[in-house]
Amino acid sequence: MPTSSLFEQLGGEPVLRKIIDRFVDRVVDDTMIGFFFRNVDRQNLKHREYEFSARHLGAPVKYRGRPLAEVHAKHPIMGGQFMRRLTILKETLAEFGVPEHIREHWIAHTESLRPLITRDPAGECNAPSAAEPRPAAGGRTG
Repeated sequence: MPTSSLFEQLGGEPVLRKIIDRFVDRVVDDTMIGFFFRNVDRQNLKHREYEFSARHLGAPVKYRGRPLAEVHAKHPIMGGQFMRRLTILKETLAEFGVPEHIREHWIAHTESLRPLITRDPAGECNAPSAAEPRPAAGGRTG
């Protein structure tokens, strides 16, 4: 008997869409990082976040967004801002009662993407140096 994916264990598309809707709304409306999203189509962002999350949770869903490094390259995202988004994610997952093993996977996956999003290590808020290029475009799954 095949084991179910984390996506299926979570409750599939309806549950993941509710989580993503809440998460994206919180991120976009956040006073600390929401300004990054002021010119972003919220519904499109929700759709891309759903695809990306479904994919890393094991769903047969293709992520059709641009590579993460490419999308984030034009934004001087600091480590503290990355951590703020991660905190909102953790709070949202807890709000929805996401099982611990799925939360751990999701958080670890998000943390593994840090080099594609920011050049700041850990949770520091250091302005990125122009001499420190980000990794080559990547981060696309699927």
